[in-house]
Amino acid sequence: MNACAESPACGRPDATPRGPRALRFIPGAAGLACALGIAASGLWSAAAQSDDAASAAAPAAAASASPAAAPGIWQSHRYSFQFMGFTSTYSCDGLADKLRVLLLAAGARADVKSQPGACAYPFGQPDKFARADLTFFTLAPLEAGAAPSDKPVNGAWRPVAFAINAPRELLVGDCELVEQFRAQVLPMFSTRNVTSNTTCVPYQASGSNIDLKLQAFAPITPIAAKKR
Repeated sequence: MNACAESPACGRPDATPRGPRALRFIPGAAGLACALGIAASGLWSAAAQSDDAASAAAPAAAASASPAAAPGIWQSHRYSFQFMGFTSTYSCDGLADKLRVLLLAAGARADVKSQPGACAYPFGQPDKFARADLTFFTLAPLEAGAAPSDKPVNGAWRPVAFAINAPRELLVGDCELVEQFRAQVLPMFSTRNVTSNTTCVPYQASGSNIDLKLQAFAPITPIAAKKR
């Protein structure tokens, strides 16, 4: 309804005289004030409609930004990893711990098993030929029309980045380990857009840099490790 329809202040004749000095018509200044009020009301209404439109668009934008889910199946892997580097020397248990961090960061299932392999030196002692035995699962996209043997798991492509202190356990001295992991273990994962700018300087940490980026197919909701 027009805000001026029932208001004498908008310039309508006043039907009830109020004495000798009563005016039968409200001066134009009052009408101007009413007009300004109507304009302000219109602006508020337009702003409210704009806010409503933005609120309606927000869920759609969030949905488009989230990764698209696709069915996947778990694949089992076993691998005996022997470190072959020049700069760092790991104990077998230390190597196993580092590899577990890399596997989980790359998207392996949480029940990763990374155990010291057959080593010449006891627990905690550096070994130039440190070895670790790996057992882990990775998620692979289910091909169209394929009949999975197990129940499919919802997965999506997610970004993964390895750098110094990312994960936080990764140090500059792990440069050669990351390179060997990329070459020997990462191909067991479902990955795409792999970009490696890692530079490892043999026999010294100075000048080395870890910079490995990729997309890995991983479960949308991380699978908790099974109780032992």
